[in-house]
Amino acid sequence: MREPEGLPVSSVELWIDSLMRDPKNRLAHAALSSSDPRQALTTRSSKVANQHVFNVRIPFEGDPITNQRSSGRCWLFASTNVFRVALMKRHGLASFELSQAYLFYWDKLEKANWFLEQVIQTAGDDLDGRVVQRLLSDLVSDGGQWDMVYNLVEKYGLVPQSLYPDSWSAMNSSALNGIVKTKLREHALRLRELCRQMPGAPPSFIGAYKMRMVQEIALVMTLLLGQPPRPSDEFAWQYVDRDGKAREVRTTPRAFAKDIYSAEFRVTADAIQGMISLVHDPRHEPLRKLTVSRLGNVVGGRAVTYVNVEMETLKAACVKMLKAGLPIFFGCDVGKFSDRAAGIMDLDLFDYEAGLNTSLRGMTKAQRLMTGESLMTHAMVLTAVHLDERTGRPVRWRVQNSWGTAAGENGWFVMSDAWMDEFVYQAVVDPRFVGKEVRDVLKQEPIVLPLWDPMGSLA
Repeated sequence: MREPEGLPVSSVELWIDSLMRDPKNRLAHAALSSSDPRQALTTRSSKVANQHVFNVRIPFEGDPITNQRSSGRCWLFASTNVFRVALMKRHGLASFELSQAYLFYWDKLEKANWFLEQVIQTAGDDLDGRVVQRLLSDLVSDGGQWDMVYNLVEKYGLVPQSLYPDSWSAMNSSALNGIVKTKLREHALRLRELCRQMPGAPPSFIGAYKMRMVQEIALVMTLLLGQPPRPSDEFAWQYVDRDGKAREVRTTPRAFAKDIYSAEFRVTADAIQGMISLVHDPRHEPLRKLTVSRLGNVVGGRAVTYVNVEMETLKAACVKMLKAGLPIFFGCDVGKFSDRAAGIMDLDLFDYEAGLNTSLRGMTKAQRLMTGESLMTHAMVLTAVHLDERTGRPVRWRVQNSWGTAAGENGWFVMSDAWMDEFVYQAVVDPRFVGKEVRDVLKQEPIVLPLWDPMGSLA
Protein backbone atom coordinates (compact mmCIF):
# COMPACT_ATOMS: atom_id res chain seq x y z
CA MET A 1 0.00 0.00 0.00
CA ARG A 2 1.23 3.47 -0.90
CA GLU A 3 2.18 5.68 2.07
CA PRO A 4 0.79 9.25 2.20
CA GLU A 5 3.30 11.75 0.86
CA GLY A 6 3.91 15.18 2.31
CA LEU A 7 4.28 18.37 0.30
CA PRO A 8 7.95 19.28 -0.25
CA VAL A 9 8.49 23.03 0.07
CA SER A 10 11.42 22.80 -2.33
CA SER A 11 9.15 21.45 -5.06
CA VAL A 12 6.70 24.31 -4.65
CA GLU A 13 9.56 26.81 -4.85
CA LEU A 14 10.76 25.24 -8.10
CA TRP A 15 7.25 25.31 -9.57
CA ILE A 16 6.83 29.00 -8.74
CA ASP A 17 10.28 29.95 -10.04
CA SER A 18 9.54 28.19 -13.32
CA LEU A 19 6.15 29.89 -13.60
CA MET A 20 7.43 33.40 -13.02
CA ARG A 21 10.33 33.12 -15.47
CA ASP A 22 7.80 33.37 -18.29
CA PRO A 23 6.92 37.04 -19.09
CA LYS A 24 3.39 35.94 -20.05
CA ASN A 25 2.80 34.60 -16.56
CA ARG A 26 4.17 37.74 -14.95
CA LEU A 27 1.75 39.79 -17.03
CA ALA A 28 -1.09 37.44 -16.08
CA HIS A 29 -0.18 37.81 -12.41
CA ALA A 30 -0.27 41.61 -12.66
CA ALA A 31 -3.72 41.53 -14.25
CA LEU A 32 -5.29 38.71 -12.26
CA SER A 33 -4.11 39.58 -8.76
CA SER A 34 -5.44 43.14 -8.68
CA SER A 35 -9.16 42.51 -9.37
CA ASP A 36 -11.76 39.82 -9.99
CA PRO A 37 -9.86 37.42 -12.27
CA ARG A 38 -13.01 36.58 -14.20
CA GLN A 39 -13.27 40.16 -15.40
CA ALA A 40 -9.72 40.04 -16.73
CA LEU A 41 -10.39 36.70 -18.42
CA THR A 42 -13.70 37.71 -20.05
CA THR A 43 -13.58 37.20 -23.81
CA ARG A 44 -14.81 39.88 -26.17
CA SER A 45 -15.93 37.24 -28.67
CA SER A 46 -18.40 35.76 -26.18
CA LYS A 47 -20.05 39.13 -25.61
CA VAL A 48 -20.26 39.70 -29.37
CA ALA A 49 -21.77 36.25 -29.99
CA ASN A 50 -24.41 36.50 -27.27
CA GLN A 51 -26.54 39.39 -28.46
CA HIS A 52 -30.20 39.87 -27.51
CA VAL A 53 -31.38 38.89 -30.99
CA PHE A 54 -33.86 36.00 -31.29
CA ASN A 55 -35.94 34.76 -34.21
CA VAL A 56 -38.39 32.74 -32.06
CA ARG A 57 -39.90 34.73 -29.23
CA ILE A 58 -43.12 34.44 -27.29
CA PRO A 59 -45.35 37.45 -28.03
CA PHE A 60 -46.06 38.22 -24.38
CA GLU A 61 -43.13 37.80 -21.97
CA GLY A 62 -44.58 39.40 -18.84
CA ASP A 63 -43.52 42.55 -17.05
CA PRO A 64 -41.91 43.82 -14.82
CA ILE A 65 -38.59 42.11 -14.19
CA THR A 66 -38.88 40.70 -10.69
CA ASN A 67 -36.37 40.73 -7.84
CA GLN A 68 -36.06 37.98 -5.23
CA ARG A 69 -33.62 40.17 -3.25
CA SER A 70 -31.55 38.33 -0.62
CA SER A 71 -33.61 35.16 -0.60
CA GLY A 72 -33.54 31.75 -2.26
CA ARG A 73 -37.04 32.01 -3.72
CA CYS A 74 -36.03 31.79 -7.39
CA TRP A 75 -38.32 28.81 -8.03
CA LEU A 76 -41.32 30.77 -6.74
CA PHE A 77 -40.38 33.76 -8.88
CA ALA A 78 -39.79 31.62 -11.97
CA SER A 79 -43.07 29.75 -11.56
CA THR A 80 -45.16 32.85 -10.85
CA ASN A 81 -43.48 34.61 -13.79
CA VAL A 82 -44.71 31.73 -15.94
CA PHE A 83 -48.20 31.78 -14.41
CA ARG A 84 -48.65 35.53 -14.71
CA VAL A 85 -48.44 35.51 -18.53
CA ALA A 86 -51.81 33.78 -18.82
CA LEU A 87 -53.34 35.97 -16.11
CA MET A 88 -52.05 39.17 -17.72
CA LYS A 89 -53.63 38.16 -21.02
CA ARG A 90 -56.88 37.24 -19.32
CA HIS A 91 -57.18 40.50 -17.36
CA GLY A 92 -55.67 42.86 -19.94
CA LEU A 93 -52.66 43.88 -17.84
CA ALA A 94 -49.54 45.69 -19.00
CA SER A 95 -47.65 44.94 -15.79
CA PHE A 96 -48.35 42.41 -13.05
CA GLU A 97 -46.79 40.24 -10.36
CA LEU A 98 -48.25 37.40 -8.38
CA SER A 99 -47.42 37.33 -4.69
CA GLN A 100 -44.30 35.25 -4.25
CA ALA A 101 -44.47 35.95 -0.52
CA TYR A 102 -47.88 34.25 -0.31
CA LEU A 103 -46.47 30.98 -1.64
CA PHE A 104 -43.30 31.49 0.42
CA TYR A 105 -45.31 31.68 3.65
CA TRP A 106 -47.27 28.51 2.98
CA ASP A 107 -44.25 26.65 1.61
CA LYS A 108 -42.17 27.42 4.68
CA LEU A 109 -44.95 26.29 7.00
CA GLU A 110 -45.62 23.14 4.97
CA LYS A 111 -41.90 22.32 4.98
CA ALA A 112 -41.84 22.66 8.77
CA ASN A 113 -44.65 20.12 9.00
CA TRP A 114 -42.96 17.90 6.39
CA PHE A 115 -39.69 17.99 8.31
CA LEU A 116 -41.30 17.01 11.60
CA GLU A 117 -43.11 14.14 9.90
CA GLN A 118 -39.75 12.91 8.57
CA VAL A 119 -38.35 13.19 12.10
CA ILE A 120 -41.15 10.96 13.40
CA GLN A 121 -40.59 8.42 10.63
CA THR A 122 -36.83 8.26 11.31
CA ALA A 123 -37.03 8.43 15.12
CA GLY A 124 -35.63 4.91 15.37
CA ASP A 125 -32.57 5.73 13.24
CA ASP A 126 -29.27 6.82 14.73
CA LEU A 127 -28.99 10.58 15.13
CA ASP A 128 -25.68 10.57 13.27
CA GLY A 129 -27.05 8.48 10.39
CA ARG A 130 -26.77 9.98 6.93
CA VAL A 131 -30.51 10.41 6.34
CA VAL A 132 -31.18 12.01 9.73
CA GLN A 133 -28.19 14.31 9.42
CA ARG A 134 -29.28 15.37 5.95
CA LEU A 135 -32.76 16.15 7.24
CA LEU A 136 -31.32 18.19 10.11
CA SER A 137 -28.85 20.08 7.94
CA ASP A 138 -31.08 20.97 5.00
CA LEU A 139 -34.51 21.77 6.44
CA VAL A 140 -37.08 24.39 5.39
CA SER A 141 -34.76 25.92 2.80
CA ASP A 142 -36.01 28.73 0.58
CA GLY A 143 -35.54 26.57 -2.52
CA GLY A 144 -38.00 24.24 -4.14
CA GLN A 145 -39.07 22.28 -7.18
CA TRP A 146 -41.86 22.41 -9.75
CA ASP A 147 -43.97 19.73 -8.10
CA MET A 148 -43.74 21.67 -4.84
CA VAL A 149 -45.18 24.71 -6.62
CA TYR A 150 -47.97 22.51 -7.92
CA ASN A 151 -48.74 21.35 -4.38
CA LEU A 152 -48.88 24.91 -3.06
CA VAL A 153 -51.06 26.27 -5.86
CA GLU A 154 -53.41 23.29 -5.65
CA LYS A 155 -53.90 23.73 -1.89
CA TYR A 156 -53.59 27.48 -1.37
CA GLY A 157 -54.13 29.11 -4.76
CA LEU A 158 -52.58 32.42 -5.81
CA VAL A 159 -53.03 36.11 -5.02
CA PRO A 160 -51.80 39.32 -6.67
CA GLN A 161 -48.66 40.76 -5.12
CA SER A 162 -50.48 43.97 -4.23
CA LEU A 163 -52.60 42.01 -1.72
CA TYR A 164 -49.66 40.31 0.00
CA PRO A 165 -46.42 42.17 -0.81
CA ASP A 166 -42.97 41.20 0.38
CA SER A 167 -42.09 41.94 3.98
CA TRP A 168 -38.49 42.58 4.99
CA SER A 169 -38.07 38.95 6.05
CA ALA A 170 -39.37 37.72 2.70
CA MET A 171 -36.76 39.80 0.89
CA ASN A 172 -34.04 39.00 3.44
CA SER A 173 -34.81 35.48 4.56
CA SER A 174 -31.67 34.54 6.53
CA ALA A 175 -32.96 35.79 9.90
CA LEU A 176 -36.32 34.06 9.45
CA ASN A 177 -34.61 30.85 8.39
CA GLY A 178 -32.24 30.96 11.34
CA ILE A 179 -35.08 31.29 13.83
CA VAL A 180 -37.24 28.60 12.23
CA LYS A 181 -34.37 26.13 11.84
CA THR A 182 -33.27 26.56 15.45
CA LYS A 183 -36.77 25.86 16.74
CA LEU A 184 -37.31 22.92 14.41
CA ARG A 185 -34.05 21.24 15.41
CA GLU A 186 -35.03 21.68 19.05
CA HIS A 187 -38.45 20.20 18.27
CA ALA A 188 -36.82 17.35 16.35
CA LEU A 189 -34.86 16.21 19.39
CA ARG A 190 -37.99 16.35 21.54
CA LEU A 191 -40.02 14.40 19.00
CA ARG A 192 -37.33 11.74 18.66
CA GLU A 193 -37.17 11.37 22.44
CA LEU A 194 -40.95 11.14 22.73
CA CYS A 195 -41.18 8.50 19.99
CA ARG A 196 -38.44 6.44 21.63
CA GLN A 197 -39.84 6.72 25.14
CA MET A 198 -43.42 5.99 24.05
CA PRO A 199 -43.17 3.55 21.12
CA GLY A 200 -46.75 2.45 21.68
CA ALA A 201 -48.23 5.94 21.83
CA PRO A 202 -51.33 6.43 19.65
CA PRO A 203 -50.58 8.20 16.35
CA SER A 204 -53.09 10.90 17.32
CA PHE A 205 -51.05 11.69 20.44
CA ILE A 206 -47.81 12.05 18.46
CA GLY A 207 -49.65 14.07 15.82
CA ALA A 208 -51.10 16.49 18.36
CA TYR A 209 -47.69 16.96 19.95
CA LYS A 210 -46.19 17.69 16.54
CA MET A 211 -48.98 20.09 15.60
CA ARG A 212 -48.26 22.25 18.65
CA MET A 213 -44.74 22.60 17.30
CA VAL A 214 -46.02 23.58 13.86
CA GLN A 215 -48.32 26.12 15.52
CA GLU A 216 -45.34 27.80 17.14
CA ILE A 217 -43.60 28.06 13.77
CA ALA A 218 -46.76 29.47 12.16
CA LEU A 219 -47.04 32.22 14.78
CA VAL A 220 -43.38 33.19 14.38
CA MET A 221 -43.72 33.31 10.60
CA THR A 222 -46.89 35.39 10.76
CA LEU A 223 -45.15 37.98 12.93
CA LEU A 224 -42.23 38.15 10.48
CA LEU A 225 -44.04 37.83 7.15
CA GLY A 226 -47.53 39.12 7.91
CA GLN A 227 -50.90 37.40 7.99
CA PRO A 228 -51.51 35.79 4.60
CA PRO A 229 -54.88 35.79 2.83
CA ARG A 230 -56.89 32.67 3.60
CA PRO A 231 -57.23 30.30 0.64
CA SER A 232 -61.04 30.17 0.75
CA ASP A 233 -61.75 33.80 1.74
CA GLU A 234 -62.82 36.28 -0.90
CA PHE A 235 -60.51 39.16 -1.72
CA ALA A 236 -61.11 42.31 -3.76
CA TRP A 237 -58.36 43.01 -6.28
CA GLN A 238 -58.42 46.46 -7.81
CA TYR A 239 -56.21 47.21 -10.80
CA VAL A 240 -55.84 49.36 -13.91
CA ASP A 241 -55.75 47.49 -17.22
CA ARG A 242 -53.55 48.30 -20.21
CA ASP A 243 -56.22 50.66 -21.56
CA GLY A 244 -56.20 52.72 -18.36
CA LYS A 245 -59.54 51.45 -17.08
CA ALA A 246 -59.96 50.78 -13.36
CA ARG A 247 -61.32 47.32 -12.67
CA GLU A 248 -62.09 45.08 -9.70
CA VAL A 249 -62.10 41.32 -9.34
CA ARG A 250 -63.67 39.55 -6.36
CA THR A 251 -62.54 35.97 -5.94
CA THR A 252 -60.64 33.63 -3.63
CA PRO A 253 -56.99 32.55 -3.90
CA ARG A 254 -58.02 29.06 -5.00
CA ALA A 255 -60.46 30.36 -7.61
CA PHE A 256 -57.91 32.90 -8.84
CA ALA A 257 -55.45 30.07 -9.52
CA LYS A 258 -58.06 28.33 -11.67
CA ASP A 259 -57.81 31.27 -14.09
CA ILE A 260 -54.45 29.88 -15.19
CA TYR A 261 -56.05 26.61 -16.21
CA SER A 262 -58.94 28.30 -17.99
CA ALA A 263 -56.44 30.50 -19.81
CA GLU A 264 -54.89 27.36 -21.36
CA PHE A 265 -51.96 26.96 -19.00
CA ARG A 266 -52.17 23.58 -17.29
CA VAL A 267 -51.09 23.98 -13.70
CA THR A 268 -54.03 22.39 -11.90
CA ALA A 269 -54.30 19.23 -13.99
CA ASP A 270 -53.16 15.85 -12.78
CA ALA A 271 -49.66 14.41 -13.14
CA ILE A 272 -50.17 13.02 -16.66
CA GLN A 273 -52.29 15.82 -18.16
CA GLY A 274 -50.33 18.55 -16.39
CA MET A 275 -46.88 19.90 -17.05
CA ILE A 276 -44.01 17.40 -17.26
CA SER A 277 -40.71 18.06 -15.51
CA LEU A 278 -38.04 16.90 -17.96
CA VAL A 279 -34.50 16.48 -16.69
CA HIS A 280 -31.20 15.61 -18.31
CA ASP A 281 -29.26 13.45 -15.87
CA PRO A 282 -26.67 11.49 -17.88
CA ARG A 283 -25.93 9.25 -14.88
CA HIS A 284 -29.20 7.45 -15.64
CA GLU A 285 -30.72 5.95 -18.76
CA PRO A 286 -33.08 8.21 -20.71
CA LEU A 287 -36.82 7.61 -20.58
CA ARG A 288 -36.74 6.68 -16.92
CA LYS A 289 -38.85 8.17 -14.15
CA LEU A 290 -36.89 9.60 -11.22
CA THR A 291 -37.88 10.75 -7.76
CA VAL A 292 -36.03 11.66 -4.56
CA SER A 293 -36.62 9.99 -1.21
CA ARG A 294 -38.08 12.22 1.54
CA LEU A 295 -38.06 15.33 -0.66
CA GLY A 296 -41.21 17.43 -0.64
CA ASN A 297 -43.24 20.11 1.08
CA VAL A 298 -46.94 19.21 1.37
CA VAL A 299 -47.67 15.93 3.15
CA GLY A 300 -49.99 13.96 0.89
CA GLY A 301 -49.12 16.15 -2.08
CA ARG A 302 -47.55 15.21 -5.37
CA ALA A 303 -44.06 13.73 -5.15
CA VAL A 304 -41.15 15.45 -6.85
CA THR A 305 -41.04 13.57 -10.15
CA TYR A 306 -38.72 13.86 -13.14
CA VAL A 307 -38.70 12.28 -16.58
CA ASN A 308 -35.10 11.74 -17.63
CA VAL A 309 -34.51 12.43 -21.34
CA GLU A 310 -31.70 13.17 -23.74
CA MET A 311 -30.73 16.83 -23.96
CA GLU A 312 -31.92 17.01 -27.56
CA THR A 313 -35.40 15.88 -26.47
CA LEU A 314 -35.50 18.51 -23.74
CA LYS A 315 -34.39 21.29 -26.09
CA ALA A 316 -36.77 20.24 -28.86
CA ALA A 317 -39.69 20.45 -26.43
CA CYS A 318 -38.54 23.91 -25.33
CA VAL A 319 -38.38 25.15 -28.93
CA LYS A 320 -41.91 23.86 -29.56
CA MET A 321 -43.16 25.56 -26.39
CA LEU A 322 -41.67 28.89 -27.44
CA LYS A 323 -43.07 28.59 -30.96
CA ALA A 324 -46.48 28.07 -29.33
CA GLY A 325 -45.99 31.29 -27.34
CA LEU A 326 -45.52 29.65 -23.93
CA PRO A 327 -42.83 30.54 -21.34
CA ILE A 328 -40.74 27.76 -19.79
CA PHE A 329 -39.66 27.17 -16.18
CA PHE A 330 -36.14 25.71 -16.16
CA GLY A 331 -33.45 24.81 -13.63
CA CYS A 332 -29.70 25.19 -14.04
CA ASP A 333 -26.35 25.68 -12.33
CA VAL A 334 -26.28 29.43 -12.81
CA GLY A 335 -22.86 30.15 -11.30
CA LYS A 336 -20.81 28.28 -13.89
CA PHE A 337 -19.21 30.27 -16.73
CA SER A 338 -21.62 33.15 -16.20
CA ASP A 339 -21.40 36.90 -15.72
CA ARG A 340 -24.16 38.37 -13.57
CA ALA A 341 -23.52 41.97 -14.59
CA ALA A 342 -23.36 41.26 -18.32
CA GLY A 343 -26.14 38.69 -18.18
CA ILE A 344 -24.24 36.08 -20.20
CA MET A 345 -23.99 32.32 -19.65
CA ASP A 346 -21.50 30.84 -22.10
CA LEU A 347 -18.78 28.17 -21.98
CA ASP A 348 -16.40 30.50 -23.83
CA LEU A 349 -17.04 33.49 -21.57
CA PHE A 350 -13.76 33.18 -19.62
CA ASP A 351 -10.42 32.21 -21.16
CA TYR A 352 -8.96 30.27 -18.24
CA GLU A 353 -6.45 28.53 -20.47
CA ALA A 354 -4.81 31.78 -21.57
CA GLY A 355 -4.76 33.33 -18.12
CA LEU A 356 -4.22 30.39 -15.77
CA ASN A 357 -2.63 27.79 -18.07
CA THR A 358 -5.35 25.29 -17.22
CA SER A 359 -8.85 24.29 -18.30
CA LEU A 360 -11.95 24.09 -16.13
CA ARG A 361 -13.78 21.93 -18.66
CA GLY A 362 -12.18 18.56 -17.97
CA MET A 363 -15.29 16.78 -16.66
CA THR A 364 -18.43 15.55 -18.35
CA LYS A 365 -21.87 16.56 -17.16
CA ALA A 366 -22.28 13.17 -15.47
CA GLN A 367 -18.90 13.49 -13.75
CA ARG A 368 -19.78 16.93 -12.42
CA LEU A 369 -22.96 15.51 -10.91
CA MET A 370 -21.14 12.52 -9.41
CA THR A 371 -18.43 14.62 -7.77
CA GLY A 372 -20.63 17.42 -6.45
CA GLU A 373 -19.10 19.91 -8.88
CA SER A 374 -22.49 20.84 -10.32
CA LEU A 375 -26.20 20.65 -9.53
CA MET A 376 -29.33 22.74 -9.95
CA THR A 377 -28.88 26.02 -8.11
CA HIS A 378 -31.33 28.41 -9.78
CA ALA A 379 -34.64 28.51 -11.62
CA MET A 380 -35.49 31.03 -14.36
CA VAL A 381 -37.76 31.38 -17.39
CA LEU A 382 -37.08 30.88 -21.10
CA THR A 383 -38.97 33.26 -23.41
CA ALA A 384 -37.07 33.11 -26.72
CA VAL A 385 -34.54 31.18 -28.76
CA HIS A 386 -32.42 32.02 -31.80
CA LEU A 387 -32.33 29.21 -34.35
CA ASP A 388 -29.64 28.85 -37.00
CA GLU A 389 -31.32 29.69 -40.31
CA ARG A 390 -29.46 26.91 -42.14
CA THR A 391 -29.68 24.04 -39.66
CA GLY A 392 -32.64 25.04 -37.52
CA ARG A 393 -30.64 24.23 -34.39
CA PRO A 394 -30.64 26.50 -31.32
CA VAL A 395 -27.80 29.02 -31.04
CA ARG A 396 -28.77 30.99 -27.92
CA TRP A 397 -31.71 31.40 -25.55
CA ARG A 398 -33.35 34.42 -23.89
CA VAL A 399 -33.69 34.13 -20.12
CA GLN A 400 -35.93 36.09 -17.76
CA ASN A 401 -34.19 36.22 -14.39
CA SER A 402 -35.40 37.37 -10.96
CA TRP A 403 -32.38 39.40 -9.86
CA GLY A 404 -33.81 42.83 -10.66
CA THR A 405 -32.99 45.18 -13.53
CA ALA A 406 -29.41 45.84 -12.37
CA ALA A 407 -28.37 42.33 -13.46
CA GLY A 408 -27.90 41.51 -17.12
CA GLU A 409 -29.54 43.71 -19.75
CA ASN A 410 -32.31 45.27 -17.67
CA GLY A 411 -32.80 41.91 -15.98
CA TRP A 412 -32.58 39.74 -19.11
CA PHE A 413 -29.85 37.14 -19.72
CA VAL A 414 -28.52 35.34 -22.78
CA MET A 415 -27.61 31.65 -22.55
CA SER A 416 -25.58 29.98 -25.28
CA ASP A 417 -26.85 26.63 -26.50
CA ALA A 418 -23.54 25.00 -25.57
CA TRP A 419 -23.93 26.28 -21.99
CA MET A 420 -27.45 24.89 -21.92
CA ASP A 421 -26.13 21.45 -22.86
CA GLU A 422 -23.74 21.41 -19.92
CA PHE A 423 -25.48 23.28 -17.11
CA VAL A 424 -29.25 23.13 -17.68
CA TYR A 425 -30.78 20.15 -15.92
CA GLN A 426 -34.52 20.71 -16.04
CA ALA A 427 -37.29 22.18 -18.17
CA VAL A 428 -41.01 21.99 -17.38
CA VAL A 429 -43.01 21.50 -20.57
CA ASP A 430 -46.54 20.91 -21.76
CA PRO A 431 -47.08 17.22 -22.65
CA ARG A 432 -48.35 18.27 -26.08
CA PHE A 433 -44.76 19.01 -27.05
CA VAL A 434 -43.18 15.65 -26.24
CA GLY A 435 -43.74 12.23 -27.78
CA LYS A 436 -45.87 9.43 -26.38
CA GLU A 437 -42.74 7.58 -25.30
CA VAL A 438 -41.89 10.48 -22.98
CA ARG A 439 -45.42 10.81 -21.60
CA ASP A 440 -45.57 7.07 -20.95
CA VAL A 441 -42.55 7.30 -18.65
CA LEU A 442 -44.85 8.76 -15.99
CA LYS A 443 -46.55 5.35 -15.77
CA GLN A 444 -43.31 3.68 -14.65
CA GLU A 445 -42.27 2.88 -11.12
CA PRO A 446 -39.65 5.54 -10.36
CA ILE A 447 -35.99 5.12 -9.59
CA VAL A 448 -35.78 6.46 -6.03
CA LEU A 449 -32.70 8.61 -5.50
CA PRO A 450 -31.38 9.30 -1.99
CA LEU A 451 -32.13 12.61 -0.32
CA TRP A 452 -28.53 13.80 -0.80
CA ASP A 453 -28.51 13.13 -4.54
CA PRO A 454 -27.82 16.24 -6.68
CA MET A 455 -31.25 15.80 -8.27
CA GLY A 456 -32.58 16.51 -4.79
CA SER A 457 -31.11 19.99 -4.84
CA LEU A 458 -33.69 22.76 -4.63
CA ALA A 459 -33.46 25.60 -7.12
